[in-house]
Amino acid sequence: MTARDPSQAASDPEAIARVFARCFKGRDGERALTFLRRLTVERCLPATAPAEELRDAEGQRRLVKLIETLVQRGNEDE
Repeated sequence: MTARDPSQAASDPEAIARVFARCFKGRDGERALTFLRRLTVERCLPATAPAEELRDAEGQRRLVKLIETLVQRGNEDE
């Protein structure tokens, strides 16, 4: 597998985790993840929020948690 073949990398979970770890490495990466976390995971919606808004927020939270998990997993490989 070459690093330049995205179709191959997509089928290798460890390779994808390392890609995410590199993307979010350093101070800028940490700041970006902190921003995403505050925007989604730490956001509270009112009890009166429509179901569509709740589902949308949950999808965003799930995506941020996936990114955080991939970054953590990719950093463990180093």
